[in-house]
Order: sequence, then C-alpha cells, then structure tokens
Amino acid sequence: MTTMTNTITTKVLIIEDDPNIVDLIRSNLVVRGFDTVVSAGTKVLALLDDERPDMVLLDLMLPEADGFELCRQIRERSSVAIIVVSARGGEQDKVTALNMGADDYMTKPFGIEELLARILATLRRTRPAAQALAGAAPTAITVGDLWINLAREQVQLAGTEVHLTPTEFALLRELAVNRGEVVSRTHLLRQVWGRAYETETEYVRVYISRLRAKLEPPGRQPLILTRQGTGYLIPA
Repeated sequence: MTTMTNTITTKVLIIEDDPNIVDLIRSNLVVRGFDTVVSAGTKVLALLDDERPDMVLLDLMLPEADGFELCRQIRERSSVAIIVVSARGGEQDKVTALNMGADDYMTKPFGIEELLARILATLRRTRPAAQALAGAAPTAITVGDLWINLAREQVQLAGTEVHLTPTEFALLRELAVNRGEVVSRTHLLRQVWGRAYETETEYVRVYISRLRAKLEPPGRQPLILTRQGTGYLIPA
C-alpha cells in the first residue's frame, strides 16, 4: 500500500449520497491528514462559501440534484479543484463533465489508492503556480495583446482581465512558454495533468476549446492553432 501524507492542510468537500462510499473516502482522507465535509447534494453552494474547500469530489447521480448542473454552478462560483467520481462511465459523460468545469473524472468502482493519487495530482496542478515559483522573480509572457503573468496566474487580453481556472492556466502556460513550437497532446497531458493521463486525449481537446472560448472572441485572429495529428501551437 502506498503511503501518502498531506503536508498542507487540505479540505475536501465530498458530494455523495452513498454512505458506504462516503465512509471509504472519508476514512482514507482523514488518516492522511485531510479535513473533510460531506453533502448528499443539498446546500452545496452554501457549503462552498462557508467551508471554502480546496477540492470537491462530486458524484453525478444524486437524489436531489443534477450532478452536471451542480458542477457548472460550482465552477461558475469558484476555481476549486473538482474531481467527478461517478458510475457513469461513458465518454460523453466525461466530456460533458469536463465542459462543465471538472478537472478530472473517475469511474466507479475505483481503487482508493488511485483516487488518492488523482487527488494529489489535481491539487498540485490547481494550487497557485506562485507556490511552485516561490522565490523566483515574477515572469510574464506577451503574445500580441495577450499578457500572461506566470507567477501570479493573471491573464489580460487587450487590457481586460480574463479569468481562467488553474487547469486552464496551466495549459495556456505550457503552450505560451513553448510558443512558436508545436506542442504534442502527449506532452500537454504529461505536463498539465501528469503521466498517468497520457491516454486521456479528450482532456486536452475539451480544455483547448475552453481556452479558445475565453481568448478568441469573434472577429479576432485565432490564438491557438491546431496541427492535425500532431498537437497545438501558439505562433511566436
């Protein structure tokens, strides 16, 4: 059994109505130093404001709420990390959840060690980049009228701030630091999500679409170019 210790106090909101699954997840998180809050799908938005969790584990099939809609509402309200944990294993379910703002998607039944690994990987990805760059001088990249502050995770387009989720920012950062070069899907998956995600090509496709929706308003030149069968490119 892999030993994982949460060295930074982290609060996880578990949105699940099956008490057996709640007990399984909660007991394994608590023993590793996580704080946990549980909801069966009611008053989630109030809990989000009151508890300010670092991570949400969200079941889609809830008795009193639509999981997809709840995911969308959480994402509109917060940049908190969201992992969907659901018995719905279809590709379209996964794509829909990612489009609604989920950072990751796991299908039940799952191994607790895999869940823990994905929680830690998602937290590393979605916590502010400034933590990883502590002590380094602030670095900014400019691509035309797009300004990206790598240390503060700030993005401005033509002088207007653009809100990106941590995962969206991590993807943009990887493309921007390699601007002028075609970046493969495998590289993006490896750098943004981790090596365990190298086959999850829909993650890149969905998040590229989300970046384009925010950074390529109608009438503007495309920022992110697709190289069919190869990857993506931000021109130098």
